[in-house]
This record gives sequence, C-alpha cells and structure tokens, in this order.
Amino acid sequence: MEVQEKHRFDERSLARFMATHVEGFVPPVKAEQFKGGQSNPTYRLTDGAGRRYVLRRKPPGKLLPSAHAVDREFRVISALNKTDVPTPKAYALCEDDSVVGTAFYVMEYCDGRVLWDPLLPELPKESRLAIHRAKFETLARLHAVDYVALGLTDFGRPGSYVARQISRWGKQYKASETEKIESMDRLLDWLPAHLPADDKTVLVHGDYRLDNMIFHPTEPRVLGIIDWEISTLGDPLAELSYLCMLWRTPKDWGGLKGHDLAALGLPTERDMVAYYCELAKRPLPDPALWEFYMAYNLFRVSCIRQGVYARALDGTASNVRAAESGKLVRPAADLAWQIVDGMAGGA
Repeated sequence: MEVQEKHRFDERSLARFMATHVEGFVPPVKAEQFKGGQSNPTYRLTDGAGRRYVLRRKPPGKLLPSAHAVDREFRVISALNKTDVPTPKAYALCEDDSVVGTAFYVMEYCDGRVLWDPLLPELPKESRLAIHRAKFETLARLHAVDYVALGLTDFGRPGSYVARQISRWGKQYKASETEKIESMDRLLDWLPAHLPADDKTVLVHGDYRLDNMIFHPTEPRVLGIIDWEISTLGDPLAELSYLCMLWRTPKDWGGLKGHDLAALGLPTERDMVAYYCELAKRPLPDPALWEFYMAYNLFRVSCIRQGVYARALDGTASNVRAAESGKLVRPAADLAWQIVDGMAGGA
C-alpha cells in the first residue's frame, strides 16, 4: 500500500545512505509500505535499476522500554545468513535517526508467497500437509543452530527463559493495561509458581508462525523467516508450543480448532509435535508440561496484543488493524486460564 502519512520519510535521505552502504544500489528509491507488521513499520523499496529491498524501522512516537529492537533483528539475521536457516540477506543497519527519523535496517526482498491462513485455502488439499511440515522442519533447523559458533552467546541468557518471559511480558502488559481482566491477574500469579523444572537453551525466533515466513512461489519450501525483533536465546518447547497454538485457538480467531482437519488435508497437533521431535531428536514432551506451555503462550499473546492495542489508542501502531488486537486480549487470557483449570483444577 502507499506509505501511511505517519510513517513517511525523506526518500532522498534514504537513497544517500543506501548509495554509501548497500552495494549495487542505484538511486533514486521509491518506498511502499507492507500492510502487515504490527510492531515495526516495514517497507518495500525499489531502486533506480528496478532492484527491490526491504526496510524495517522503529515506529515514531513513545515506545515501551526494550521494544522495537531493529539492531537485534539485524544482528541475528546477519549471523543466520551464514547457516542453512533461510533468512533474507542483511545489507545495512542505520542507528542515526536523522536519516529517516528512526533507526532502521535494509535487507533482501524475498520474492515468494506469504500464506496468511493456516487452512491454506489457496492450495489443493494434497499440498497442504507439505507446507505445515516445512514450517516445523525449518523450526527444527533453527533450533539446531550453534549459537555460540555464530557469536551469539550474549544474545540472551541461557536457562530460565519462560520465567523471564512471564516477568517481561507481565510488566509490559501492566504498562499498557487498559482494563482489569481477572484471568490475566490469575495467570500472572499462577504461571511463575508452576515453571518447568528444566528448560534447554537454543536460538529462538520469538514469533515463529506461518505469516512470518516467505515461501517459495511454487514449492513447499521456506525462502526466508522474517520479523526477528523478539528473537533471543530461549526454550525450544516454548517456541514449538507457540507454533502449535493454532490447534487450540478457535476457528473464528483464525485457528484450527473446530475444523475437520482430515477433510481439509491438514495435520493434527500431535502429528506436528511428533514430526518436530523426530527431526530435532528430542523426546515427546510430558503431557502436563505441554499444557503449561500452551497456557503460557496464550498469556504471552494476550500481553502482546494488549501492547499493540495500547499503541493503537495512542496512534503509534503501524498496522491499520492494530485496534482489533484489543478484542482478543480477554478471550485469549480466558482460554489460557481454562487450560490451567483443566490441569488438576489449577493446582
């Protein structure tokens, strides 16, 4: 779409930067804005030779502490460019606000498909399983990366990932709270008291889902994982269960719950957990532990949605649909608490 008024910038200033820092760039540059991307405004750039790039920048306005870390995105993408994890090529990072108004980076434009609907209605039934398998296969590949060898030892802290996530997102939730939600308050108490005894440490994306991947135009293959803003060192089960939330969320939220999966050619949650564990050479998770992770992820999603909603209210959210996020904060928290209630009465 055309660049939103609040997200416009001086294209001539950007062209001067790119001419110096991006090899092969030919001025001038023309920017268009992607409709997705609720956190950091994202643009498709076209240079004078018709080459395309992607720019991601911090949004303007007052921001939550530690949010919108485009420098972290650039660092992890640059590191993963050296591995078999599909990521767009990172070109240049700019932390000088005078160029386009906020910090940004430029990366490769992956010419492929973004598949928004996990039902994959645009594909024939027999092609759908392969797309879902590609998601989980690529996740197993990411979790197998030697982050120490990539120089990412300080990209996060090993261990206690879920505890730190609950604390972080809980604080951000409270900082952007707009109404009292009883189930959220219960989760804020219950989750820290029922943490996993042991969690492994791998490089995690943080928001690994279907629409944060660019797929090959015709093949069931991921060309690039995008939106690395909240990537860190973390718990593989936390990320796996986040991807599997699709099977727990109702179809009117865009989830798979309530659909006839077999009739649609789609796998079950159990199928995909087993597939990932086979590829990652990890044991299947204990059922009770798995339910904890599901409740945790729904809690986390509620916190994130609340932050997006709060930014919509103050006018800084980059996605035109950001205000809709507020409608699902309470239902997601309520669903998380239902899962907890099903675990021996929340004990």
